[in-house]
Amino acid sequence: MLGKLLPVLMLVLGVGAGIGAGIALGPKGSGAGNQAETAAKPPTEDSHGKPPSDHASDKGEGAEASGNEYVKMSKPFVVPLVSNDRVAGLATVTLSLEVKTGFSDNFFAKEPKLRDGFLRVLFDHANIGGFDGAFTRPGTLDPLRVALRESAQMTFGDQIVEVLIVDIARQDS
Repeated sequence: MLGKLLPVLMLVLGVGAGIGAGIALGPKGSGAGNQAETAAKPPTEDSHGKPPSDHASDKGEGAEASGNEYVKMSKPFVVPLVSNDRVAGLATVTLSLEVKTGFSDNFFAKEPKLRDGFLRVLFDHANIGGFDGAFTRPGTLDPLRVALRESAQMTFGDQIVEVLIVDIARQDS
């Protein structure tokens, strides 16, 4: 009798140990012990009572302190790097914008116009050799940041506080 009951008992103990390990080692918020943390989190609605947009990124501590929001551009920018009348590589740039609070709801209606302006600035930067050599040295990207901010402010006015270069990469062919 014990010979037939032992495999079933081992199976139950194995399943229980697996579930316990999954709860203990799983991501935060998956266990019952984290209910106090979940209850302490701020609500997911914005100041207008609407859930946040899928496109708008979470506000950071700096954004809350300054009264600004951060909006991530929906797609990265791909800039061809031309040398001797042929494409010698590509630069990929991901941008976010620091905008005044409440503006992110209106942002995506004019995003195509903003993208066009940003592409003009990025193409000009590439054509003067801005992505050549050690293009990430301190101060090298400052003229690009200024030109991007000016382009954004031409489209949206003073609603744009800053243009942030979130990611930048160059791939030579």
